[in-house]
Amino acid sequence: MTPLMEPLRQIADLGGPVVLLLLAVSVVTLATMIYKAWQFAAAGVGRHTALSRAVAAWDAGDRAGARAALDQSKSYLAPVIDMAFTSNTADTPRLTAEAETRFAKLERGFRLLDSVAQLAPLLGLFGTVLGMIEAFQSLQEAGAQVDPSLLAGGIWVALLTTAVGLVVAMPTALVLSWFEGRMDAERVTAERAIATILRPRGVAAGDVAAGGTVPAAAPLRV
Repeated sequence: MTPLMEPLRQIADLGGPVVLLLLAVSVVTLATMIYKAWQFAAAGVGRHTALSRAVAAWDAGDRAGARAALDQSKSYLAPVIDMAFTSNTADTPRLTAEAETRFAKLERGFRLLDSVAQLAPLLGLFGTVLGMIEAFQSLQEAGAQVDPSLLAGGIWVALLTTAVGLVVAMPTALVLSWFEGRMDAERVTAERAIATILRPRGVAAGDVAAGGTVPAAAPLRV
């Protein structure tokens, strides 16, 4: 533990407790981002090839093909689409709620990342203010024998906390924006799939509710 505590002690002496707090926050933030990336990969976020084939087959009237394609899907939205296959238009709110439940699981941790992105610069600024106060107190105690290097040294140490806060906040905001963009795309995919299944082309709502076979398109006559 001694080799680990010595660098931390040096950081605390240089930047103060605010820098230590920011370093602890950065570790938690990095762990959260790694976990969310793993969770997205495990859930198959953005990988809906088989699911899209199932929806397209259902829309074309090939229900057997739709079922076969859905069985091959590893997407976390597959259970929702399976429910949509056996539902009617009146079940739209329930299907939307089921999809939102899955979205909520994927979005856990977003609030933490958002808080870090907003508060880390403020923590850095708070540390800078404390450092500036300490620097001017040292300048006052020096009295007539003012050493400009004393003030300059206090200022750059104080500004260090702001720099650390920005270093923590900027990557966090960037990664959070990417995560949120992916979830926006997932919502569009789910809404479009549900709407397509419940209202396939050329089929009346009553036919869908009755679970009848989707009629094939009539051949064109020249």
